[in-house]
Amino acid sequence: MTVAAFISNQPGERQSLLTALHEVIIANDKTVIAGIGSLMRQEIIIYNAPGIFKYGLGSAKNYMTLHLLPMYGSSIIYTKYKALLPKAKFQKGCINFNNEGEMPLNIIQQLIQECSTIDLLKIREAYQKSRKEK
Repeated sequence: MTVAAFISNQPGERQSLLTALHEVIIANDKTVIAGIGSLMRQEIIIYNAPGIFKYGLGSAKNYMTLHLLPMYGSSIIYTKYKALLPKAKFQKGCINFNNEGEMPLNIIQQLIQECSTIDLLKIREAYQKSRKEK
């Protein structure tokens, strides 16, 4: 399935926001490639950076969700954007939302730009190296 087909299969009122969020991610993080995959038994748009999952964009029964692995690993990013997006529901590594009022695109663009600079593969390799040294 393509990203366009995935979005077109979502409820009509969600399609424009999912499309806009997808475009924000692709335009502001040139390290990722989008495809369709599964996360937590749910089909979503998966954005992989070389060698690692970075983002996921999905549509559940009662909400939409944006998974951000860089936010999961950074309390600074998490705290900053939780304050900037007070109407959205934050989990450890994802943001759940119902509409654009909860996820203003200009703030999401800033969030993705900030996350785009984080090299998750490098962080994972450093972590694995530190574990071997113990």
